[in-house]
Amino acid sequence: MRMRMGMGMGMGMELLFSLQQLLLLLFTTVGIVFLLYCYCYWYSPRRRPQGRLPPGSQGMPLVGETFRLIAAFKSEDPEPFMDERVRRHGRLFTSHVFGERTVFSADPEFNRQVVLGEGRTFEGSYPSSIATLLGRHSLVLLKGPLHKRMHSLTLTRFASMSLLKNSLLPDIDCLVRQTLDSWKPLRPLPLPLLDQAKKITFELTVKQLMSRDPGEWTEALRKHYLMLIDGFFSVPLPSFLSSFTFTAYGRAIRARKKVAEALRGVIRKRREEMMIMMMRPRPPSSDMLDELMEAEEGFTEEEMVDFLLALLVAGYETTPTIMTLVVKFLTENPPALDTLKEEHDGIRARKKQESLDWTDYKSMPFTQCLMVLQVINETLRVANIVSGVFRRAMTDVHYKGYTIPKGCKVFASFRAVHLDPENFTDARTFNPWRWQKGNGNGIFTPFGGGPRLCPGYDLARLEISVFLHHFVTRFSWDVAEKDKLVHFPTTRTLKGYPIIVRPRVQK
Repeated sequence: MRMRMGMGMGMGMELLFSLQQLLLLLFTTVGIVFLLYCYCYWYSPRRRPQGRLPPGSQGMPLVGETFRLIAAFKSEDPEPFMDERVRRHGRLFTSHVFGERTVFSADPEFNRQVVLGEGRTFEGSYPSSIATLLGRHSLVLLKGPLHKRMHSLTLTRFASMSLLKNSLLPDIDCLVRQTLDSWKPLRPLPLPLLDQAKKITFELTVKQLMSRDPGEWTEALRKHYLMLIDGFFSVPLPSFLSSFTFTAYGRAIRARKKVAEALRGVIRKRREEMMIMMMRPRPPSSDMLDELMEAEEGFTEEEMVDFLLALLVAGYETTPTIMTLVVKFLTENPPALDTLKEEHDGIRARKKQESLDWTDYKSMPFTQCLMVLQVINETLRVANIVSGVFRRAMTDVHYKGYTIPKGCKVFASFRAVHLDPENFTDARTFNPWRWQKGNGNGIFTPFGGGPRLCPGYDLARLEISVFLHHFVTRFSWDVAEKDKLVHFPTTRTLKGYPIIVRPRVQK
């Protein structure tokens, strides 16, 4: 009996071992065949486009140079990937990242052609994961006449000089002062400046989109929204796995549904109010939701939800980060900080009340010079919150003897242009005074350009200017702990730039 059991166990182990060997052989064979296929596909002459691509390297099969790109951006050096390849190949080079052959550009003239060629020679190109989180009717993803119309609506709401002066400035000033008032009772504990800046911009955006004041509703929306934002910085899952919440992307999908549900509730309530008011004289549009509802196109509820959600996303990462980095760079440059304080102390001394008006905003020569905000522009140039834009060629594009074939992805790098010493003297040094001499000779493009020029650029500058005024006139501060910049997937501080603030003693 024991012998039979021993033989049975021995045969079972032999069978298991044989199966393991068979599986190993099978996987090895499949792996070799797959690699051979990849090699043949990768280097097949049929894949080579007609015409001469810019020089470069495709890296490893399938992954290309993706890992090198990500590793480079995770360093404190803002452009190691671009710098190395520009030195080797020139300002226009070819690589292979995120599964596609991509032409990278550090050439300001080519970048200009890319952004101005929207809808004719180039079109926006974003991963499907971004479309899932933003919604297919978001401004970023729209194309053609509908994009033009929605972009125009956004400009009307956020770039109108009249609205900036009479509506947006008072709201910004009030929200900034309320937030800074909440710091006064704090003991000298580290305060993450980036989190506070995000709170200001989120509440302001909600106010301008839907006329909602800060409160329980906006705070609940912001909590869901934070999880949604995390999804943009995570690895996306296939659609059949998107319902799982054990990853950041899965949680972001779920949070997106919560945010969309909250926005639908606001839209439906507004419709009911408009039905009640139909027999009365209609007041002027008070927010973006009014603009959408009164538009002659007759936007659907889904279109309005996607559009509003994307506008919330648009300013949440960019403007607060610029606010934070302005403070960081000024702290590291005492002469610039002293000049800024002197300017804003002068504005404050002339006023009986603390709030800012349009005349005050226009009397900031160091913060603002001939409509070019020196300190803010220099922060944008050095930090480059949005490093560039991805586009796809709609036709064969010929440039300086090269051919970018139809369907090829292109990355126009704004950061590489801004940090090029041939374009800006001592390009990697924070120097606000450089803007007294001009506006970057047409190669300074922190907000993109062409039909997709960021419609909120004037609003962003206004927000940052108001924040800086109240911050430097009210407080002194020390850096609580050393923080560093990283540049993937966007420029940001790792720790949110913690500072210790103290009420400033006025001289």
